[in-house]
Amino acid sequence: MSLTAERHFIPLSDGNKMPLIGLGTYGDPRTTPKGTCYESVKLAIDVGYRHLDGALVYFNEHEVGQAIRDKIAEGVVKREDIFYCGKLWNTFHPPELVRPALERTLRTLQLDYVDLYIIELPIAFKVHRLPFQNIICSTLPTCQQPYHPATHSWQPR
Repeated sequence: MSLTAERHFIPLSDGNKMPLIGLGTYGDPRTTPKGTCYESVKLAIDVGYRHLDGALVYFNEHEVGQAIRDKIAEGVVKREDIFYCGKLWNTFHPPELVRPALERTLRTLQLDYVDLYIIELPIAFKVHRLPFQNIICSTLPTCQQPYHPATHSWQPR
């Protein structure tokens, strides 16, 4: 039995499926040559990966998005074949910053949606003008509602 996205997945409560095996796209931007993530994602899609994991703090969302779009253009996959998981960075935990952070990710990826958007770490950092400037931990904010309002406005596939 081969390990494939079609056969190895977790069914989600909304009817979608999340492939069990995915490619994490982190690479230290100080040491990883530009284009490495792009080539890795293209190769991963070619060999059958359908679950891709990325984040703003990896500084390569543009490469991930370009690789996905190129593989779609080549006819290798359709967007609905890919399960993309993005992450909310710690300075964007306040509810009013969640949607703008997600929209920034979508613009950088140049995709219409992400399949899953999770919190990078359950620790909120103080908000600064620049997302990574003077990162200082603050107290973990409490959430007064079970879901962010943006959840209800997302379009199902």
